[in-house]
Amino acid sequence: MDPIIRLEQLNHRSAHIDHIPLELFGQGQGTLDLLREDQVFEAIPGNKLRKLIHNISYIIKEGPLALLTFGGAYSNHIAAVAAAGHHFGIKTIGIIRGEELANQSIRNATLSKAQAQGMDLYFVDRATYRQKDTLKNQALWQEKFGPCVIVPEGGTNALAVQGCRDMMATIGQDFDVLAVAVGTGGTLAGMLQGLAPHQSAMGFSALKSYDHTPLIKAFSPMDQCTLIGDYHFGGYAKVTLELIEFINTFKERTGIGLDPIYTGKMMFGLLEMIKKDSQLKNKRIMAVHTGGMQGVDGVNLELARKGWPQIK
Repeated sequence: MDPIIRLEQLNHRSAHIDHIPLELFGQGQGTLDLLREDQVFEAIPGNKLRKLIHNISYIIKEGPLALLTFGGAYSNHIAAVAAAGHHFGIKTIGIIRGEELANQSIRNATLSKAQAQGMDLYFVDRATYRQKDTLKNQALWQEKFGPCVIVPEGGTNALAVQGCRDMMATIGQDFDVLAVAVGTGGTLAGMLQGLAPHQSAMGFSALKSYDHTPLIKAFSPMDQCTLIGDYHFGGYAKVTLELIEFINTFKERTGIGLDPIYTGKMMFGLLEMIKKDSQLKNKRIMAVHTGGMQGVDGVNLELARKGWPQIK
């Protein structure tokens, strides 16, 4: 099948919606549904598929071009870009934060799989990584790796936001409140563009003390949006015993696994807010499972080193 046609088909594919009985968590008012974006396309699961669709289409139409991007040790974005390159026949390059990760003996499953799927990994120290988006370094990447489309860390650009806006067309309007985890803010920015006037959105930040507002406002108005910064559990990729227990309990009660970086934190915070906020108790809430399950094995290795329980 022509890859452009395949991309269009994926772009219009609707995610399954699971109903989450609130009584399982000691709450009986309102409704909570979970949009299973993690199941739309197994090769590139979650919101990363939506963020990459139009970028991949552009590369195929304008090629031959490589896709160069950035990420850390457990990056869902790196995993998704590598999988997309493998699936659609695009050369991919990952600039990875942390020179020590170049040591094969300590490379984690995310990076090993990305490399196995054909991604060229280039490891840089943290000081260089912080300067990755400067015009000087953008020119250096092009000089070093040849003609390529440079996609920011996390995947947010105008084409990614367009893909997340398209996602809203597959859901319908049968909800009052949208709940989504926030990393860079691109997924939320795109979904805000698709809200109906009667709807609102809650964005749960996975980062500690980080202001997502400038990026989101660059693409979308925020008058229908509230950002929640109280459920990061110490910061990006940080986990606690409380979070692990919640994720495992959620899976036992619903059969649905949550990742500890994004969706697990969002769902913990959402259920806490439903319990405390009377304005949410009678609302129809649509939460979004943005994937990220590929990173659980790597997180579990870190937990094992600490002697902590595993995420199921």
